[in-house]
Amino acid sequence: MADFSFNALRRWPDVEAENLHAVDATDRLLLDTAGEALRGCAAGEVAVVGDTHGALTLGTLHAGAEHVRVHQDSVTGERALAANARSFPLSGLYTSTVLGKDLFDGVRLVLLQLPRSLDALEEIAWHIATAAHPDVTVFAGGRVKHMTPAMTTVLAKYFRTVEAGLARQKSRILTASCPLPTGPCPFPSEAEYDVGLPRPLRLRAFGATFGGAKLDPGTRFLLPHLQGTRPSSHAVDLGCGNGTIAAYLALTHPGLSVIATDTSAAAVAATRATVDANGVGDRVTVVRDDALSGRPDSGDHLIVLNPPFHSGHTVHAGIALKLFAESGRSLAPGGELWTVWNSHLQYRSALERLVGPTRQVARDRKFTVTVSTRS
Repeated sequence: MADFSFNALRRWPDVEAENLHAVDATDRLLLDTAGEALRGCAAGEVAVVGDTHGALTLGTLHAGAEHVRVHQDSVTGERALAANARSFPLSGLYTSTVLGKDLFDGVRLVLLQLPRSLDALEEIAWHIATAAHPDVTVFAGGRVKHMTPAMTTVLAKYFRTVEAGLARQKSRILTASCPLPTGPCPFPSEAEYDVGLPRPLRLRAFGATFGGAKLDPGTRFLLPHLQGTRPSSHAVDLGCGNGTIAAYLALTHPGLSVIATDTSAAAVAATRATVDANGVGDRVTVVRDDALSGRPDSGDHLIVLNPPFHSGHTVHAGIALKLFAESGRSLAPGGELWTVWNSHLQYRSALERLVGPTRQVARDRKFTVTVSTRS
């Protein structure tokens, strides 16, 4: 077996760049903090949540944990963990699972990379308090600059004891124990919006769904322009989030089939809930995928995209460029990519290069809508 080394870990198939890393100081601090507790756990008593590319999971196994349960919201993170695990090899020593009872049932120790949103943290905390062993200890770590007192408040709703540790290398650990009784799960959340349809558009979201059940302002600007599209048989909502675009396409184009895809498990679950809430679930297929890796070359005629402009906590154009390139591969000649983006990002030249001729459909003070045609 190859010696485990953090330095050997890669982000692939996620975006790789000099300022993007597969391991950070929080991973190291979590593993050091949990060291003694890990050695006292039996097989199946450890869960890892929020591991980005495998550092936490593989570090936990290297420290002596036996058969770890893992939840990663991003399928790209799952694939990065699998690729890194094969390098050592540690592939058969962990199980990836969805956020829920099976992840935490009987677990005595949880290592958690704190999520970006408080809703995501609350959903995780609710599941731990509901299903884990009464003696469970949660080590929740994050970068100090991204941590807020509200995170402690959320954990205190579900655990009698919550303590903050000392910072190290700009990271800190919150330790939660003694789970409290829980009520009904607060997710999915739901909201309604007037988008010019006969009935309000109903959006649903889980804790880690980016933007929650809110109508993204860029998406709101895009929606009315989609009514003029003429897809042949199906359309693709790339990066479906809470399902706004997928539901809107299905509602405004009777008979159209929509494929909605996102790397996030919470986004996929939210989109399924949203399309069902709007009565179009029978015409929308929701897929958890890394970009369009499951789509064939030159097979799609309409793709709609509101691209992200960050990777984790880091502002980075790499993900948007990856999605543009995947759209160019997946579109049939003459097929169209409809995109809305923050105007200051100036994506037009990238769209021209990676997809094809691009024209502006609409622009306001904040957003630009373009359509790129595969040549």
